[in-house]
Amino acid sequence: MEFEKLQMIIGEVLSLKPEEIQPDLSFVDDLGADSLEIFQIVMGIEEEFDIDIDDEVIKKIDTVESALKAIGEGS
Repeated sequence: MEFEKLQMIIGEVLSLKPEEIQPDLSFVDDLGADSLEIFQIVMGIEEEFDIDIDDEVIKKIDTVESALKAIGEGS
C-alpha cells in the first residue's frame, strides 16, 4: 500500500505511469529527475503520509527504494 502511494506521488511529479516506477530505479539516472523534482517528491511523501523526514535521510534519497525506506523511518 505504501509503495502504491509512493508510485502515485512519483508518477505525478515526473509525469510517469505508476507501473513504470519500480523500487530499484534511481531518481536521477533511471527516471531523469532533477533536484527540484526530488524535493517535490519528498514534500509529497511528507504530506501524503503525514510524516517529517529528517534532513540527513532526505540527502540519502536517491532511489525509489530509499524513498520507501524513508517513509518507514519518518516520524
